[in-house]
Amino acid sequence: MIYLDHAATTPVPKAVADAMYEVLTRQYGNPSSQYGLGLEMKRRMEAWRQSVAAAMDCPADRLFFTSCGTEGDNWAIRAALWQNRHVGRHIVTTAVEHSAVLECCKWLERDEYEVTYLAPDQQGGITAQQVLDAVRPDTALVSVMLVNNELGTIYPIAEIAENLPHKNEKTLLHTDAVQGLTTFSCKALHADLVSVSAHKIGGPKGIGALYIGPRLRNPRPLLPGGGQESALRSGTEATAQIAGFAKAAELRMANKQKDQAHLQTIKAQAIEELTKIPDLQILTPQGAPHILSVSLPGWPSQNIVNDLSAQNICVSAGSACHQGKPSHVISALRLPKRTASGVIRLSFGPETTPAEITACAAALRTHRETRLPML
Repeated sequence: MIYLDHAATTPVPKAVADAMYEVLTRQYGNPSSQYGLGLEMKRRMEAWRQSVAAAMDCPADRLFFTSCGTEGDNWAIRAALWQNRHVGRHIVTTAVEHSAVLECCKWLERDEYEVTYLAPDQQGGITAQQVLDAVRPDTALVSVMLVNNELGTIYPIAEIAENLPHKNEKTLLHTDAVQGLTTFSCKALHADLVSVSAHKIGGPKGIGALYIGPRLRNPRPLLPGGGQESALRSGTEATAQIAGFAKAAELRMANKQKDQAHLQTIKAQAIEELTKIPDLQILTPQGAPHILSVSLPGWPSQNIVNDLSAQNICVSAGSACHQGKPSHVISALRLPKRTASGVIRLSFGPETTPAEITACAAALRTHRETRLPML
């Protein structure tokens, strides 16, 4: 199998699975228990928190585990709005955010919040000035992702953070950094809230984290209950998943420079080989090195995905969260209909090989030559 959908999820290395297995079978204590097994698990929990915090370059005591990126996004948005409930009911975000942010905002509109959705350019770009121009005296929150999950476009979070106080010093800034984990520093971004997920970096599904910065004083708990996660997210901790998250973060950080260089080489090769296919358009040559969005105008993307899948090549027609529905991200680019209908996403990982890129390019060329365009 050739797996080119790392933006959807990533394979779990054996070292990560082994770390989880040990917790499941040997170190299975409840961190809230007051005897030896529980106290040891509590100690390990804080060590794992330190590992993930190191990967994000943030204080460990301001990092809280969640079940996933979606939970982190929703918690961040609602915590910021609660903090700024006396500032106003206006939110600034973009039209190309992950559905975890957009659907939350749509629900908030039903509760009489006003949301400004910023439109991107045809490469998915949003400028800091666009964001700042939309901020008003009653803007409680700005939420802009760090790396677009379908396009790979990188957004200027640090620039937004630097200039946001000049527009409204009380407005809080959240960034969904799920696709950028291990490539950024919370200290450099200066965002107030940063959400991440383990399964994008070789960790298990079902675990994420949220950084909550010091400007959120006494943040509103996501889940009241037994007092876990500093009484902000109660519930018995998913210790095996947290152990896997920490190990995955450690592995990615240890190989960070090598992996980034490899991904840049792989993406450059993909661009070089794919541009030789007649009609194929590269939509996002820049941006994150692990995501490449392309189009075969006139050849429907789902047909391409199905054809390649039959050859054991895994690519995507967009975010896995769309489940076959039209992508709001591609719609927001305002591309010609034929181009928009033929968009697929290739996304790479440390395991991706040059031979896999060559095989994928050959399969796409064959698809174009043997399948009639339908649009």
